[in-house]
Amino acid sequence: MASARATTIERVISPGGIEAWLVHEPAVPLIAVDFAFAGGAVQDAPGKSGTATLAVSLLDAGAGDLDSKAFSDRLERKAIQMGFSAQRDTIRGTMRTLVENRDAAFDLLRLAVTAPRFDAKDVEISRAQVLSLLRRETTSPADIANRRWWETAFEGHPYGRPVSGTPDTVSSISIADLKSYVHRVLTRGNLTIAVVGDIDAETLKPLLDRTFGALPEKPELVPIANVAPQGLGRRIEVSLDVPQTVVDFGGPGILRQDPDFMAAYLVNHILGGGSSASRLYQEVREKRGLAYTVSDGLVWLDHTAVLLGGTATRADRAGETIDLIQSEIQRFAEAGPTFEELMEAKKYLNSAFVLNLDSSTKIAALLVQLQLDRLGPDYISRRAAMIDGVTLEDARRVAKRLLDKGLLVTVVGKPQGFVSTKAN
Repeated sequence: MASARATTIERVISPGGIEAWLVHEPAVPLIAVDFAFAGGAVQDAPGKSGTATLAVSLLDAGAGDLDSKAFSDRLERKAIQMGFSAQRDTIRGTMRTLVENRDAAFDLLRLAVTAPRFDAKDVEISRAQVLSLLRRETTSPADIANRRWWETAFEGHPYGRPVSGTPDTVSSISIADLKSYVHRVLTRGNLTIAVVGDIDAETLKPLLDRTFGALPEKPELVPIANVAPQGLGRRIEVSLDVPQTVVDFGGPGILRQDPDFMAAYLVNHILGGGSSASRLYQEVREKRGLAYTVSDGLVWLDHTAVLLGGTATRADRAGETIDLIQSEIQRFAEAGPTFEELMEAKKYLNSAFVLNLDSSTKIAALLVQLQLDRLGPDYISRRAAMIDGVTLEDARRVAKRLLDKGLLVTVVGKPQGFVSTKAN
């Protein structure tokens, strides 16, 4: 698919008032649908974390008059792909189908979101799968480090609860809890939709009503407070007998609607945004060989934003690695990037963005995210100019703003040269 085609975004509104962003691409006989319901795991009831995760795992495990086997057989016979996931702020869904199976695909999607069955046998199968995953996570240093970071940074806030829950909370979730959750969260009023492929606006409009029209009109969401990450300056060790020591580090980020976001995006790329040219990669891996890789990224949510990174290293080099990461971040906060680094970052990020526009699947996912971020249908055409407009002065100012507040560090393994500390 030509990337230029992705900039032709139509805002389609059905007769029933359901909106979707559409990219009509007749060259490929496929239709990709992505959608999101605002709410996510933060809407799990207290003591019931994991409800969203368990609920969405069952949406396509039987719906309407089709039990789980019959529903799965229908999907398989028509080569329809459907999936759901729970994130902190959203429930995400996808559907992929050949044009010739369009009506059947949208009908199955309708059943999944409006009439999930939650049959007792299927609930217990999914519960067992979630519990098995949670048990594996208790021995995974990466999962332990990440979970400990979030529960420390957002202690007492829904963001501090694990999205997948805990063995105790998942075991306590009833079928009534699952039904209540989907009734409160899966509604027309908090729904965002993107459609990409061989379907035009007039064909899509009645399908939107047919698929999503039977959902409740408005969500019943518990208000979530805005929050900043806590524990800055803390170093937390979780002892685990594993060959490598895993490190998570992070601090405050910048919200997506903040005027400084694009400068922060460039600053993050230069510092540790995944490129082999990043400061952290060069200092930690290339110059000293302390880790195979190291990176960080901006994470923006509805009620907070963080910069979160990680690495893994030998136990006897753990303290040295962490000290180096923190000192390099502080040095970068004070001096910011060079002009050459900024120019290279702009070039890379403008070029790499095109890779998000090379398939229907990627474009559909991007269009949903753009809507959630309230960026407008013209964002794709504006993006390069926004990046190019960031000055060196902007980047240096935002580097200090973003990186000068300290870090929360969680370490899992048998680190040497590392001492757990409390916040300053």
